[in-house]
Amino acid sequence: MELRKATIDDMDELGDLFNKYRIFYGKESALSEAKEFLSERFIEHESEIFIAISGAVITGFVQLYPLFSSTRMKRLWLLNDLFVLEEYRGKGISKALIERVKEFCRETGACGFTLQTAKTNIVGNRLYERMGLVLDMEYNTYSWDLDF
Repeated sequence: MELRKATIDDMDELGDLFNKYRIFYGKESALSEAKEFLSERFIEHESEIFIAISGAVITGFVQLYPLFSSTRMKRLWLLNDLFVLEEYRGKGISKALIERVKEFCRETGACGFTLQTAKTNIVGNRLYERMGLVLDMEYNTYSWDLDF
């Protein structure tokens, strides 16, 4: 397995994977929009995407968005998307992608990264704890969303 930053040349195949990710989370298939969305994030330097490749297939990805911690006066990354194709799950790809994110935080001088997942995501929650992530028991997360 190879891990590397995505390039513009990956956007077609990665867009397909991103579309499958969205379907996994109950969204309607929108392949052309998925490709356009990822390409815009890439071109505008609004996110960082790392991909896992097995053979010639992109088997998984992680997408990070930049945030900042005012109290620590440092960059903080939001791990917004993590997905591995079903047939490649259980092979350590998610772990490798998370380790790459940790390395990227060090490379960019960030204070760390944060992520949010459903309480019902048993597999993900176990993985995050095994990877050394700490569940926040002190702060509540609130959101406001036009789609609700």
